[in-house]
Amino acid sequence: MFIPMAVAIADARAGKRGERVYSGRVPQLLERGFIAFKSSTYMIVISGFIEPVLYLLSFGYGIGKLLPTIAVGGESIKYAAFIAPALLATSAMNGAIYDSTMNVYFKLNHDRIYHGMLATSMGPLDVALGEIGWALIRGFSYACAFMAVIAPLGLVESVWGLLAIPAAVLIAFGFAACGMAVTSYMKSFQQLEIVTVVLLPMFLFSGAFYPISVFPEWLQFTVNLLPLTHAVNLVRGLCLGNLEWALLGHAFYFVVMIVIGLFFTTKRLNALFMK
Repeated sequence: MFIPMAVAIADARAGKRGERVYSGRVPQLLERGFIAFKSSTYMIVISGFIEPVLYLLSFGYGIGKLLPTIAVGGESIKYAAFIAPALLATSAMNGAIYDSTMNVYFKLNHDRIYHGMLATSMGPLDVALGEIGWALIRGFSYACAFMAVIAPLGLVESVWGLLAIPAAVLIAFGFAACGMAVTSYMKSFQQLEIVTVVLLPMFLFSGAFYPISVFPEWLQFTVNLLPLTHAVNLVRGLCLGNLEWALLGHAFYFVVMIVIGLFFTTKRLNALFMK
C-alpha cells in the first residue's frame, strides 16, 4: 500500500520544478510526531512548561514582595505582571528549541530517521516543515498552558493579551526554524551544549526580569539584537495593552528568522541526503 503511494507521488512530481525539495507530505510527518509523542516520557515533555512557572512563583511573588510595582511606559504595574509575559515568550521558546535541537540531532545522527524519510518521495523541505511544525505545536501548547496560569492570576493587563498566543506561535516558529538549521550542522553531541550556552545569557539579559534600560548603552545595543528580547517586548506589549508600531518590528524580526531558518535547514538536508 505504502510503496505504490510513494511511487505515485514521485511520478506526479517528476519533471516539476522543486520536485527534489518538496512533495507536500508534511501532515504525515506531523502524524508521526504525534505517535512518537504518545510513547515519550511526559516528565521530559512538561519540563519546558514547569520551568517558567517556577520562575514566576519565585521571582514574581518572591521579589514581588520586595518590589511590588515597576514603572513601564510611565505607568506602575505589578512586578509579577511585568515578568509574566516575558516568561510566556520564554515558554514558547523552550518548547520550540527542545524539539528542534536535541530531538533533531538524534534523529539526524543516531536514529538516522531522516535517511529513511528522504529515501522516499519526501523532500528536505517536507522534513524541515514537519519537524518545525511539531516544534511549533509544542511551543503553542506551552504558551496556552502558561496563559491558563497567568490569566486567572490577573497578570494579563489588557484584552489584547489574547493576541499573545498567536504571537507565541510566531516566536516558536522562528526559534524552531533557526534551531533546526543550527542543529543540522552539528557533528557531535557535545556541540548541543552551545544551545545552553546561548540560551541562558539570552534569557537573563532579555529584559524578562527588569527593563533593559538599567544596562549601559553599549550593552543595551547588544541586548536589543537578541531574539528573545524581541519576543519579550512583543508579548509584553500585547499583554499590557501598549500597542505601538514597534510591535510590528518585533513580529517582522521573527518572520526573518523563519525564512532564514527554513532556507538553511532545507539547504543542509539537501546537501546531506539528496546528492
